[in-house]
Amino acid sequence: MSKPGAAGPPQRLPAGYRWIAVRPGAPPPARRTPPPLGPTPRYAVIPRWGLQDRFEPPAPAAPVEPPKTATRMVQATVLVTLLALAFAVVIHIANYALLLYNRSRLLNPIVAGVATWAGVAASVLVFFALIATTVVLTNWLIVRRASTYAWLGVEDPRPSWQLWVCCLVPVVNLFWAPVFVLELARVEGRLSWLRTPIVVWWCAWWVSCLVSAFSFATSFTSDSQGIANNTVAATIAYLAALAALLLTVRMYQGFEHQAVDQRPTTRWVVVADGARHVDEPADATPTDAEPQDGDADAATPAESDRREPAASGIIST
Repeated sequence: MSKPGAAGPPQRLPAGYRWIAVRPGAPPPARRTPPPLGPTPRYAVIPRWGLQDRFEPPAPAAPVEPPKTATRMVQATVLVTLLALAFAVVIHIANYALLLYNRSRLLNPIVAGVATWAGVAASVLVFFALIATTVVLTNWLIVRRASTYAWLGVEDPRPSWQLWVCCLVPVVNLFWAPVFVLELARVEGRLSWLRTPIVVWWCAWWVSCLVSAFSFATSFTSDSQGIANNTVAATIAYLAALAALLLTVRMYQGFEHQAVDQRPTTRWVVVADGARHVDEPADATPTDAEPQDGDADAATPAESDRREPAASGIIST
């Protein structure tokens, strides 16, 4: 009898048997035999179905529209400012007339008080109206530049904060605001006929600022003659501001009379085929190099020069 654990020859299974490893528990389910696939399909013609490459186009991105400005707001603000300046001019002329009347006669205290406070009210109204006009026109300039550069497919090289600062800060705007306007006219291709209105407006703006500064510097006098002189200076300052604002309106309309996406067009006119050039003298005589009447057939080219028949009768103006 052999001891347990002793090595011995392996036990052989009877024929038809083999060892298999199974997991504990219920036996696994029997494998299902797949059904027969059937005959191979045949087609009389080439089938039109199959894998197709369908590429859905990406949704178009919403175009970034530049901000818009209200034209009515600009027009209304400018109109109010014009009326305020005209009112201030009338009030100061009336005050100067009252000063002349007061040289020989006393004024009624009520009339004198109304005239004094009317001048103060007119000055305050003009001050706030000019600030509103400056803000509105600066916003228009920024929007116009953004629209123009967006139409060209590029961005404005100057940021908005630079335009706001250089157009609203006193004295600084005298140098930079016209530069921005000239840049806009150059980009839109309108500099050739807008240069003169812009330069005239720039000069008028300088004159208005200088006269206004002189009027403010002489407003601290207390004698009667000094007050009369300052009243004249203030009247001239308001007239200069009124003229500068009218020139601003003219420049503004020069831009707004044509949309941003419109460009100067070429006008074509039809002229006669035998029309002489403007530089050719009327009494020109044929030279040796030019064909005579008898050589007309020899001068006629054998082949076409590939120009349309009407091309020689159309010029650009």
